[in-house]
Amino acid sequence: MNGGKKFNTANLVLVFSILVLVVVVAVPVILIFITAFFENGKFNLAGVMKILSDPDTYQALLNSVIIASGVTLVSTVIGTFFAWLIARTDLPFKKVMKALFLVPFMLPSFIGALAWKVLLSSRAGYINKLLMAVFGFQKAPIDIMSLGGIIAIESMYLFPFVFLQVAGALERMDPTLEESARISGAGLGTITRKITLPLVMPSILSGALLVALYSLSHFGVPSILGTEKGIYNIPTKIYERIYASGGSFGAIRVGTILSMILVIAAALILKLQDVLLKKGQYQIIAGKSMRPVVLKLRGLKIPLLIVSIVYIAITVVLPTVTIFMVGGLKTYGLPFALTNMTWDNYLKIFQWRMTKDAIWNSLYLSLGAAFVTMLAGTMISYVIVKMKVKGKFLLQFLGVLPFSLPGTVIALGVILTWSGRFGINLYNTPWIIFVAYIARYMAFSIKSNSASLSQVSDSLEEASRACGATHWQSLKNIVLPLIKPGMISAFFLIFLPALRELTTSVLLYGPTTRTIGVAIYALNEDGETVRAAALASVALLIIFMGEAIIRKFLAQLDKPRAKVEE
Repeated sequence: MNGGKKFNTANLVLVFSILVLVVVVAVPVILIFITAFFENGKFNLAGVMKILSDPDTYQALLNSVIIASGVTLVSTVIGTFFAWLIARTDLPFKKVMKALFLVPFMLPSFIGALAWKVLLSSRAGYINKLLMAVFGFQKAPIDIMSLGGIIAIESMYLFPFVFLQVAGALERMDPTLEESARISGAGLGTITRKITLPLVMPSILSGALLVALYSLSHFGVPSILGTEKGIYNIPTKIYERIYASGGSFGAIRVGTILSMILVIAAALILKLQDVLLKKGQYQIIAGKSMRPVVLKLRGLKIPLLIVSIVYIAITVVLPTVTIFMVGGLKTYGLPFALTNMTWDNYLKIFQWRMTKDAIWNSLYLSLGAAFVTMLAGTMISYVIVKMKVKGKFLLQFLGVLPFSLPGTVIALGVILTWSGRFGINLYNTPWIIFVAYIARYMAFSIKSNSASLSQVSDSLEEASRACGATHWQSLKNIVLPLIKPGMISAFFLIFLPALRELTTSVLLYGPTTRTIGVAIYALNEDGETVRAAALASVALLIIFMGEAIIRKFLAQLDKPRAKVEE
């Protein structure tokens, strides 16, 4: 009897996991390829080649490659340098600095782009106007609305991917290797070049690939800084084609063909990253406890601390303060003086129907998607980690793939799937955004819950069932309580990104389903810079408060675990 229940429970979890990933991921991706290659029910490769050979398509693809290459190079250099500084030197206030270096990862990059547009646009940028007044320049010396500007701003927000990977690798690396080289007379430069960097290279490359993946899929920064100057990458070109045509099938088909390129690129990058991670897992970790060698900076300690602080000030403090100040201006372009400031913009946000709806839409969509995705991801993770079934790698791949794709690609797949094709039409409703969020953030739930499940010994379930418990009872009473911290972490990992999301919802929103990101973007596109900044300020406050509450909650959650370990 118990064996039958075990079989039924296990298979129920398996079937549900497959069903979720097929419905929310596989079908939309497959429909993108079908729509790209088939026109009026007939295979049309010539049509695909025609679109791919179009000069606009070529230019968008070239821009995507240039942006991704530049961002990857800059982010890798910056992330590796600061990771080394934090992990291997005696830099003062390292814990505080490490936390500050992760702040850009939490901030919406499109809001940062909006801030830098205000500061460094060629026409009305405040820093440009200051430089022209002080040095007598006839025209703006810096134009942030360019390929170089897009690369610079994206690098500010994506370098933490490299920073986290490399810092972790440096902290785990066996110090005896470097000590042996030092005893043999090797200098710092030689040790770094021939030992340290080669050993952490898999982590550097893995972080670099993540940056490349994200920069290929970025919509917000290229859209805010590029489209006004005619600079399009593939995600912004997809949006421009569909938006300009009013959502016609022809434009959607063009979008699917462009999306196909990004799906293939994402799959290749994910595979390459997996290979690199496996390669680096056994190269740097020794079988004994250790502390990494700390390099004495001596006279460089204060200068490098100043460099770090200045970098944080430029990338985090300056754009954040700018957004709040611009949101308080009576009219955009006025100098930052008390006489030109007002609270009316912030007060009106909560009076405008559009912005009130946007805030509430973002809150309940992100909360709902986080809860459902957390539960679904838990079951999928259980199949991947604990069940012996064939094809688990495919489930894992399908779970991770959507987050590796541009939001515009996911949005297209969702539109093709849920706009009446299978008898269900969710277009222009909150549900279509809800489904897209589940697909996009499933990777967070799978990663977090898989890590928790891998720490739960199989013997606990076996002992429970040996005492007469059914498989469901073992899951409910043993497994789920043990992985609850991982489930809660997954919830918060999904909630905050979904709260500030733009790239997916910008193609899916209807008249009453705008999100905060879409509302900010729409206000900026309409030339309402002050209102956009004011709403962006409110969004940042919500994000900061959310981060603080989450950190406090997780800290309280860790206290009982720490006592148990003691």
